[in-house]
Amino acid sequence: MATPTESGVFAPAFGLGNPHLQTMWGPIWRKMPALERRRERIWLDDGDFLDLDWHGPHDAKVPVVLVLHGLTGSSNSHYVVGLQHAMEKHGWTSVALNWRGCSGEPNLLPRSYHSGVSDDLAAVIAHLRRARPLAPLYAVGYSMGGNILLKHLGESGFESQLQGAAAVSVPFRLDECADRIGLGFSKVYQRHFMREMVGYIKDKQRRFQHEGMNDGLSALAALGSLDNLRTFWEFDGRVTAPLNGFDDAQDYYRKASSRYYLGAIRTPTLLVQSADDPFVFQHSLPALDELSPSTRFDLQHRGGHVGFVGGTLRKPVYYLEQCIPQWLVDVHGSAGAA
Repeated sequence: MATPTESGVFAPAFGLGNPHLQTMWGPIWRKMPALERRRERIWLDDGDFLDLDWHGPHDAKVPVVLVLHGLTGSSNSHYVVGLQHAMEKHGWTSVALNWRGCSGEPNLLPRSYHSGVSDDLAAVIAHLRRARPLAPLYAVGYSMGGNILLKHLGESGFESQLQGAAAVSVPFRLDECADRIGLGFSKVYQRHFMREMVGYIKDKQRRFQHEGMNDGLSALAALGSLDNLRTFWEFDGRVTAPLNGFDDAQDYYRKASSRYYLGAIRTPTLLVQSADDPFVFQHSLPALDELSPSTRFDLQHRGGHVGFVGGTLRKPVYYLEQCIPQWLVDVHGSAGAA
């Protein structure tokens, strides 16, 4: 099978050539711009809610970019805020989705967010279509958010309701990524995610206890003790699968991994990936003949996981906030010309 070509366009900032430094720069050292945002809560058919954070013009015809955060992130994640700030410079509106329980308030059901919740994404897209029927709609997903976005695009084909999309640092094969993050220095990230995800469940448990939501408490109690979960395989087998209707971790990984949906994508889509991503094996990346003709694969030599920090340490330049807006603007322009 043909393999993607590493374009080599991105050059890391001097001193940030290491993939772990690229990965950690944003959450630890990046200084974030202040954004004025408006929060909207939408209610789902199952009685749960999602919170959206809007930024930019209120013009009904201005293009809208839906931004999807990654695992244990939120609309306040550095890459979300950075992209919303970048889209404002183009005069576009953006709206950042907080997955269930990620907006600072635990959600109302035992059900959690996870890497395969394309049904929640479809509900948000339908809401945005109703709210802004005249506005072209695009979406950008990071890491887990990128996986969910690609899964939706493949499931919906020509009916995605999006004019264009971009996905960054995608865990195309969740089973293989669960293995990769348990190796070497990446175990540091695994420990972080385990703390955050167990905390997410315990926060929900406290809400259920405080509000007397006994059915929810029973569902969480049935999971057993969460104190000794160390790996993604353990967490997804003990927590994600039973809370979300999967048989086990392997069933979840097979049904939620975006790699199996790529060939059916019909929306113009940009994939941005780094060959040195510490979360993703190189053999987990899709081959070119797995991609649809509407997909462009930008594979860089370096960049870490949702990193891609160029320029200098004093004046960093964020490649993702250059290439993604340019891609969206070009797709929008092509659609207008057509």
